[in-house]
Parts: sequence; structure tokens; C-alpha cells
Amino acid sequence: MNVDMKINTPSPIAVAVKQKTFQKGDEIKPIIDELFSGKNVLIDAFYSDGIFLLKEIHKYLKRKLPNSTFKEQQEYRNAYHDFSNRVLLEVKDQKLRVKKGPAIGWLEKFYPENNHFMLPFPQIQGLNSAWQWYENGVKIPVLRDKLRPYYGTYFPTRFEHLILFDNWLKHYKGPKKSAIDVGVGCGVLSLQLVLHSFQKIFATDINPNAIVGMKEYMGTTKLSRKIELDMGHLFGKWEKQTELIVFNPPWLPATRNLDGLDEAMNYGPNLFPEFFKEAKKRLLPDGKLVLIFSNLALITKVTTEHPIANEIAKGGRFKLEKRYTKKVSAASSKTKRDQYWRATEEVELWVLIHD
Repeated sequence: MNVDMKINTPSPIAVAVKQKTFQKGDEIKPIIDELFSGKNVLIDAFYSDGIFLLKEIHKYLKRKLPNSTFKEQQEYRNAYHDFSNRVLLEVKDQKLRVKKGPAIGWLEKFYPENNHFMLPFPQIQGLNSAWQWYENGVKIPVLRDKLRPYYGTYFPTRFEHLILFDNWLKHYKGPKKSAIDVGVGCGVLSLQLVLHSFQKIFATDINPNAIVGMKEYMGTTKLSRKIELDMGHLFGKWEKQTELIVFNPPWLPATRNLDGLDEAMNYGPNLFPEFFKEAKKRLLPDGKLVLIFSNLALITKVTTEHPIANEIAKGGRFKLEKRYTKKVSAASSKTKRDQYWRATEEVELWVLIHD
């Protein structure tokens, strides 16, 4: 594995000589018009001015767009993403050039030689949040130690699917010589496998940040000898057959072109057919294929297709040994989105064997 691989970071924007600026107290309508005409706006006084402007963008979109069904909420988030990313902050000497802005360690790590540039305000917010999670660690109920998720790597904030997998591992009676973890992310499934005495885990991810983050997290500890990493699509370079393959794929079909963390949240039309084709080659005759999924896309009517059920119905490669489900907890009372579907949302664990 190339530890010097290029990781995904926000792309610097050249500092413009003439740039429309905004401070709290300025008239809002001309600024909104500027953003919605495709132009950028710079926050150059206080960090809180940017937070205020993002709230104003939300207010504007709420007046213009419906935001009740799941699909409408996706469209709303896409629109907010587009417009909010035209609100910029200046970075000079690896620090934000506004008053009362947070100190973000990623700026030194990612841009050591770029001393003056701009970044979209939401991406600065993302860098800041990611730095706090990285510095302080994240407690995951099924793990002993805190995770320290690397920037640009998806990590779970709900745990029902991990508990479901942990319960399955507790009752697993098969051999534990090796397993393949497809799409390692921040490493939770691989770490669960180690805790349940698997001798060797071969883990992959298409996201270089996940590989670099896991490499850094493991260091030279015993974990680095238990978990072997490869950056690549699906199974990467791992060709050898194994007794267990685990995959926690994205739970929603893509509604637009995928990039960055979108690939951890949304799947394209070819992902599942390609996965099952390649998994067939790598699973030992008595091996098990475990997929962690959800009924979210079905109950929110994003699709009428279930990619795992479709594979089983088609036959020829895999058949169902067992399917487990667990209800998802109610949404936090703090959430502002209407999440009516939570009442019927379930996470799923599918155990497949050779047909």
C-alpha cells in the first residue's frame, strides 16, 4: 500500500482581487441574489457572519422549495449544498482570516505549502467538525476503544446495524482464519471482527482517506498485523478465497453524480451486480457472505427495488441462509426534518451462502 497516496481534501480557490463581502447587518437580498446568480461571497470579518448567512440561505430555500417528503428533502439538501458552497472564507498561513474562527489542525496537515487561498464556508465547517472528532475520538458501543475518524471518512452516528452484526458474530460458529471487509471506512466492521477473534482481515476502500486514516489509527500495534489494507474498488487486490465476506454498502440509490462521501451514502446502478459477481469468486464453498443494509430506500419510496432481494430472486450465485432485522430508534427530538419514516425503518443483516 502506498502511504503517500493523494488523499481527498477540499480544493483551494484562488483569492480574488474583487470579491463581494458580507457582514451581519448588511442587506440580505442583494447577497442572496449574488449567490443565486452563481457568484461567490466572502466572509471577511467574523466567523459568525458566515453562520448567519447560511441560516439566511436556509430561510430563502424554505420559502422556495417544498421540504416534506424524503425525495423533496434530498432535493432541498442538493440545492443548499450548491448555494452555500458559494460562501467563502479566506485562509492565510494555515489559519482562518476572520475573527473568532476555530483553530483547525487539518489546514496545516493538508495545505503546508499553500499560504493563501479560499475555501467554501460549509467545507470549513466540515473540516472543523472532523478535526474535533479526530482529536477527541468517537465512542462506538460495539468497540472497546474510541475511533479517531480521519477527515473525509464516513463514520456511524447510529449503531443499530453494528449491534445487529455484533450479535451475529457472537453466535458465529464457523472458522475464523480470515475475512474480507469490503469498504472498510473508519474500520468498525474490521475492528469488530478482530474483537471476535478473526485471525486476519483483508480490508479495502476506494477512498484514500479511509486507508490513510486506518493506517494511522493502527500504527504499529497488533491491529496493523491483523488488518491488511488495500485501496481499490470493491475487493481491490484480494483474490484469495475466504470463509467470510462482510459488506456494509450504501443504503440509498444515487440521485446525482457521486463524489467524496456521497459514495459512502449512495450506490450506483452497477455496484451490487459487480459486487455479487466478484464475491462469488472469493467465497469458499462453505463460506458466508454478510451484508448489512436497510429498508430506508423502500419505505421512503426512493426506489421499489431491493438489490439484495433481487440477487437472491435471480438465483445462480447465492441463496439466503438467514435474514435478521432490528428496528431503528426514533429520530432525535432536536432534528428539524420530518422523519416520519423512522416508525417503520429497520436495519437488516443478510447472510448468504453459495447457491
